[in-house]
This record gives sequence, structure tokens and C-alpha cells, in this order.
Amino acid sequence: MIPAVFLDKDGTLVEDEPMNVDTSRLRFYPDVFAALRLLQQAGFALVIVTNQGGVAHGRFSETDVREMRSYLERRLQDAGITLRGFYYCPHAPDGIIESYAIKCLCRKPQPGLLMQACGELRIDMSQSWMVGDILHDVEAGRWAGCRTILLNNGHETEWLLTESRWPDYIAETLLEAAQLITRSASHRPGHPTPERQEEER
Repeated sequence: MIPAVFLDKDGTLVEDEPMNVDTSRLRFYPDVFAALRLLQQAGFALVIVTNQGGVAHGRFSETDVREMRSYLERRLQDAGITLRGFYYCPHAPDGIIESYAIKCLCRKPQPGLLMQACGELRIDMSQSWMVGDILHDVEAGRWAGCRTILLNNGHETEWLLTESRWPDYIAETLLEAAQLITRSASHRPGHPTPERQEEER
């Protein structure tokens, strides 16, 4: 079994543009490639988990999502980064496409995407992390048994904090999150592992 870092897409890897799968409008954040290389070199599988409710709202199709996945894989491969998995939820309870307008277990904050990846990729969830820009990402990671990092980049607006939505760490950028993860992973059995960012620093 392998450790993984689960990554939200919009607002974490690329600039947040609601319901967009147009690859010409995808903009990676400046530190993304450096962050992903650091995680990959540390032995983490990189897995994208993303809500794509635009399918349910009739804004684009699952074929469009798969084409976007191929584009992301190519861009990352060109940068020397291997994406081990891409999992998406096409559902939204308030959607207009009946077959997709359902409550499901895969739409974050539900942990279904992470659990699917766990089974298919043989991921050790106890050694894995979820990184995202809103507390729904944190909650999905917590329910799946991962440690979690919230990117405090202005996208979380409600801040409805409960025990299941409380991140292990808060970072300003994905590179800072990657540095936190790799420092934590460097601790060996028998050495104390900090549980909160204040103890880590």
C-alpha cells in the first residue's frame, strides 16, 4: 500500500473558475509544479478528486471532463509529474439533468471519491493527505481517514467549523502545504509527530 496526496482541482491546482472545463482557460497556480514535484519525490501518489457538478447542471458532459483530465495529465507529464489518479463526481442535487441530479456519496464533502481511489490504487489512508481550498475538502479527507490541509487563499467564505471540518494544518499556498507534508513524512516510528502546525514549527 502506498501513501497519497489527494488534491482538489479548482482553487487548489488551477485558478477557480466555476464550472469550467475549457482547457484554454485553465491557469495553474505559479507554485503548483514545484509543490507536486516535491510530493512525488517524497514518495506520495498524486490523486485529483474533484466535484464536477457542471455535468448535472448541463454546462458540459462527462466526455468534456475526461478531455480535461487528459489535458491535465499531459501538462503535468511535461513537467515531470505523474498523476496516479483522477476521480470526479458529476452529480449535484439541484442539477437539471435528471440522471445526475441526485444525492450521492462521491460529491465532497462525502468521502466516496477518496475511498474509490483507496480501493483501486491500494492507498494507505493513514499515511495520506487531502489538500483543498474549502472545508468541504477537509471534511471529505477527515471522513476518509486522511490528514488534511486547508489552503487559506480566500475561497472558503462560510467557515462553518465542526470537528469533522477542522484541518490539521492551514497553508497559504500549495508549496507550503507540500513542505508541511514532507516534513511530517520525514518523522520515523518512535519519533513524535506534531499534530498541529504550531507544534511543527
